[in-house]
Amino acid sequence: MIKKSTPLFRVLNLGKECRKCGHCCMHGTGFLVDGDAAKIAKFLGIKGEELKKKYLEKVTKFNTALYRPKSIKGKKPYGVCVFYEDGCSIHKVKPLQCKVGNCGEHGEELVVWFDLNYFVNPDDPQSIREWNVYLKSGGKTISGGEMKDLVPDPKILKKILNYEVLK
Repeated sequence: MIKKSTPLFRVLNLGKECRKCGHCCMHGTGFLVDGDAAKIAKFLGIKGEELKKKYLEKVTKFNTALYRPKSIKGKKPYGVCVFYEDGCSIHKVKPLQCKVGNCGEHGEELVVWFDLNYFVNPDDPQSIREWNVYLKSGGKTISGGEMKDLVPDPKILKKILNYEVLK
């Protein structure tokens, strides 16, 4: 069972279930964290600013902004990853979310693990409110991702959800 507290090395091990079928790459892109952008830029032989301008887009989710590769939109509402050409052209340095997520047995839990560890910020009231809306609208979570886990003090949680000023 995957929990919010599951260590990255274990999550990456589960991510090895990837069949390299390209399904994920043809239906969106994975988010970059930590040193992903620098590794990709170096691999492509370009500067970080060129990478951002040419290949990446900034997306905000749960009030946290991260970069991801652009999608090449076709006839469908989603797009193919800009780095997908009969396989991942940056596979050796692909973004962490691409390494973590897959369509294997633990795919959905791995996506939630990534969201909880890289998008949901327990110190940001707006992030907590947006996660709450996600959960209330039927969004999935894992152990450690319930509202009581993220904001253990019920009085503070109530204030956050009521848009009250925290002191």
